[in-house]
Amino acid sequence: MNIQNAQQAVDEWIKNHGVRYFNELTNMAQLTEEVGEVARIIARRYGEQSEKESDKNKDLGEELADVVFVVLCLANQTGVNLQQAFEKKLDLKTKRDHDRHHNNQKLK
Repeated sequence: MNIQNAQQAVDEWIKNHGVRYFNELTNMAQLTEEVGEVARIIARRYGEQSEKESDKNKDLGEELADVVFVVLCLANQTGVNLQQAFEKKLDLKTKRDHDRHHNNQKLK
């Protein structure tokens, strides 16, 4: 599924299962909450914090998917074609960052 199809699938889900999109500010708060859940897993599972027993069964993929879902909602409700925006960003990063990262001594 490409990003454009994902945006359409989220829109159809909202229309068929939700009442409406939450407003943009609510979705921004929800996105922050979801990113926090990802950060908690990463900090405890891959960082130096010890993982709590209650966190050991948390699914990182599911939490990342929550982030993607809310991002797709925000894109839909603000009229952003995320497929085009992502392709443009990837092209920009490819042109701008190729040599920069290859020459970064910290990454060797």
